[in-house]
Amino acid sequence: MNIKRIVKHLLTTHGQVRRAFPESTLMMIEKAIKASETAHVGEIRFAVEDALDGVPLFKGQSARARAIEVFSQLRVWDTQHNNGLLIYVLLADRAVEIVADRGIDAKVSAQEWNKVCHQMEAAFKQANYEGGVVSGVQAVTQHLVAHFPADGRSRNELPDKPVLL
Repeated sequence: MNIKRIVKHLLTTHGQVRRAFPESTLMMIEKAIKASETAHVGEIRFAVEDALDGVPLFKGQSARARAIEVFSQLRVWDTQHNNGLLIYVLLADRAVEIVADRGIDAKVSAQEWNKVCHQMEAAFKQANYEGGVVSGVQAVTQHLVAHFPADGRSRNELPDKPVLL
């Protein structure tokens, strides 16, 4: 049990998420996702959560494990071509996780996604949340364009609006 982490999660509030991701930032993220999805057939979702609570926190749930849960809860996997991708931020840990459905996972390595996550986390350390996420979406876009270019027939299967958990 990591007491320092538990305290950090207990002290991180939804208000801190709103300060880091105000409405204007959420609109810029949505705009970046919409622009991204015109260049490829992938589906991007963005979710941010203030902190873990209850049993998951005390059992030491990782940001990765939580991201996988959120991937399922938001039904990012529910796309015709298995081309959904979640960018998940756990603010209390300043952690970013990318979870990709099997269609994307077969083409882009976890190491590539980790690079994108680390770039975003570096921006977050400087309190540049909007820039960090927008540049993260752009980096994801480069990978998706390389492996899943737009075909002119794709439809938007998942909402582009960021989710505050």
